[in-house]
Amino acid sequence: MPVPDYQSIMLPLLRLAGDGRDHSLSQARGVLADEFGLTEQERRELLPSGRQATFDNRVAWARTYLKKARLLDSPRRGYLRITERGRDVLSKEPPEINNPFLSRFAEFVEFKTPRSSSIESAAPPRTIEQAETPEDVVETAYQEMRTELGRELLQSIEGCPPEFFERLVLPPTRCMEQTVSPDIVDRVRKEMGVLSGGR
Repeated sequence: MPVPDYQSIMLPLLRLAGDGRDHSLSQARGVLADEFGLTEQERRELLPSGRQATFDNRVAWARTYLKKARLLDSPRRGYLRITERGRDVLSKEPPEINNPFLSRFAEFVEFKTPRSSSIESAAPPRTIEQAETPEDVVETAYQEMRTELGRELLQSIEGCPPEFFERLVLPPTRCMEQTVSPDIVDRVRKEMGVLSGGR
């Protein structure tokens, strides 16, 4: 199955803490990964940045949002514990917990509401219903910008005269000559349509 989004992790994480004990975040990740039936490959799947496992990141965001709604607390660094409010929520056996559910708590709404101006603060928070974590949003935007920049750059290069293309590619191929065998350099030049005599 695909790695669950952070909102799908909220209720299982709160249930895990429902025993009233302190749980380490690393233990919670293992238990939840088993509960969701994730394979080893899915557990190791990385964010586009390559800096953190996607599942670990989403468990961390689920914990953060539950803490902001005062359903979980952190007794010490790297640990979580259910609060009285969290127990009360579990006692009502909700079918799911997500951002709209958490928006019934004033502390969560305050956390999600922009504070840059009084006008923005008076408006309902736009991101409460999004399924992506803030880091997911940043990563997606970065990849989209990178793709668009590459497309625009390629279009600009294609519209330039051949002389410009040679000035663009010849310096790197000259650097290659210092470290790569002549056969490979000649093959690269032929692939790019740059004659070896054009040095």
